Amino acid sequence: MKAKAFSPGHVTGFFEIHAHEDLLSAGSRGAGMCLSLGASSEVMLVPATKQSIKVTINGKSSKAEVTKRAITHLIGDKGYRVEVTTDLELPVSQGFGMSAAGSLSAAMAAAILLGKERQEAYEAAHKADVESGCGLGDVSAIHRGGITLRRRAGLPPVGEVVRIQGEPEVVLAIVGRRLLTKEILKDEAKRREINDKGGYLVDSLVKQPSLERLMTNSRIFALETGLATKRIARAIDTASMYGQASMSMLGSSVFAIGDTQRLKEALSGLGEVLVCKVDAVGPRIVYAVPDSSVVQGE
Repeated sequence: MKAKAFSPGHVTGFFEIHAHEDLLSAGSRGAGMCLSLGASSEVMLVPATKQSIKVTINGKSSKAEVTKRAITHLIGDKGYRVEVTTDLELPVSQGFGMSAAGSLSAAMAAAILLGKERQEAYEAAHKADVESGCGLGDVSAIHRGGITLRRRAGLPPVGEVVRIQGEPEVVLAIVGRRLLTKEILKDEAKRREINDKGGYLVDSLVKQPSLERLMTNSRIFALETGLATKRIARAIDTASMYGQASMSMLGSSVFAIGDTQRLKEALSGLGEVLVCKVDAVGPRIVYAVPDSSVVQGE
């Protein structure tokens, strides 16, 4: 049995952490956008006497903690040999939601082979992301697609995610080393600072939801929380001459909208630049081969 699924990447501009004993209620409030660049995962699932999960990412064997957790949530203790082959279109630990996209695409492919509902795949990936500390709201946002505002923390229907109008081109620039989300969020003083600023900015966007305000609030959050390094702040200022820009949470990268060509030129001197679009479709099945015939995706 074999299936393949795609999940958009995701950038968060600002957020407020919400811890909860119930993993489906845990996560964050915040805002961001889903990206046309993301993760594709092909899953082969075979009944076996002993359970095993092997994950390959971009051609290399990987520990893939989040993906393995998500698959385990789906199969429980049943005997399956699971092989996951994931291709990531964006770098990990740079604020592009790749751990969530990778685990969600794998979970969706596995779920269709197991005869499970799509919601079960979302739940498995969300739980895995929160448990591992690699993400707090990416799965909730990705499942909605488009430009998103997470009004209530947790995975819907426990949480609430609404869409903000707009489908701009998005310029991404990687300007520094990878950041590990779970390492940053271990700092209690930083968590308090994030929640003080993030909660206010989420409430502000709820009152007046727009792409322009999302970008403005994102910049305020990046600079006032101190999460933006001098190099990131410089990239934000450079990009702001040709549009609006902010830091991708949490990574040494920025995302920007506006004059795409000029943004590319201005940011190329600071690091690697990629251009994509807002993905308004959300996660989807590419194909599924439960037996011998191919079932085309949705």
